[in-house]
Amino acid sequence: MMKKFRAFQINEEAEKVVASFQELTINDLSEGNVIIKVTHSTINYKDALAATGKGKILRRYPLVGGIDLAGVVEETSSPDFSVGDSVLVNGCGLSETRDGGYAEYARVPAEIVIAIPNNMDNRQAMQIGTAGYTAALAIHRMEQNGQHPELGPIVVTGATGGVGSVAIDMLSTRGYEVIAVTGKSNQIEYLKDLGATKVIIRDDLDYGKRPLEKAVWGGAIDNLGGDMLAWLMRTVNYGGNIASIGLASSYKLDTTVMPLILRAVNLLGINSVDTPRDLRKAVWKRIGSDLCPQSLEIIAPKSISFEKLPDAFDAFIEGGVKGRMVVNIQ
Repeated sequence: MMKKFRAFQINEEAEKVVASFQELTINDLSEGNVIIKVTHSTINYKDALAATGKGKILRRYPLVGGIDLAGVVEETSSPDFSVGDSVLVNGCGLSETRDGGYAEYARVPAEIVIAIPNNMDNRQAMQIGTAGYTAALAIHRMEQNGQHPELGPIVVTGATGGVGSVAIDMLSTRGYEVIAVTGKSNQIEYLKDLGATKVIIRDDLDYGKRPLEKAVWGGAIDNLGGDMLAWLMRTVNYGGNIASIGLASSYKLDTTVMPLILRAVNLLGINSVDTPRDLRKAVWKRIGSDLCPQSLEIIAPKSISFEKLPDAFDAFIEGGVKGRMVVNIQ
């Protein structure tokens, strides 16, 4: 396959990140034994950091951007897939060490390709995407570690973001009471529509100063890090799990080991990029069943065309986007 196709490529010129549409061929892409005709991708905060140069995401240049893709198998030498299969790839080094999903075609190794669950189409798979997968992975790890609704409410921080929005939906569907924490006081109804029973405005929180504060939460999914994560550790009930999935506020953690020892609080690190294949398949299987989001048209009601992709990143950097955004590649 040697025809040319459009790709949104990120490069570095004179120590400055430059991103633009280019005409590529399959041989310009990273190695792989599955060629996918890409139909949809997404925009994540990480994608915006990569494309604007606001964060050092790419490990080498140039690379096609986009940490998510969904499409149809065009060619493959792998016995695991057939031409015409609907598949997805999320994380796995896309737009970090290998070419990503912002192109009309992708070439990837079969071991990172996942069959899209039978009950969803390509667009729905990307409404979920890396953000939804990360939320599901967090819940899966928490439940493997003994989390259940009877332990108490689950706090979700960074609640209006992609991970937070899908996490609220999934948790409430699973029967958990969900407490959403947000800095956006104008999004309370949005969060309640997703299933949050209560919304706390971040600036109204009193973090306290004691090594242990009153235990009120069953567990948490934290997008922020820093003072928020330290407060959650001090206020989660005995045996509860905190899934740490982001550092939007800070990578630092100033706390003590007392919650870990005296309350048996579990701090779980969630890495959605390098998940082993068997675990990745298991989580996507759950996304197609008991963790299937019920509010995708609330979380990701809008799609943009491939042509408008370059104009969409600034809103993510400025924190002006709620939920998820799908990119229609073709």
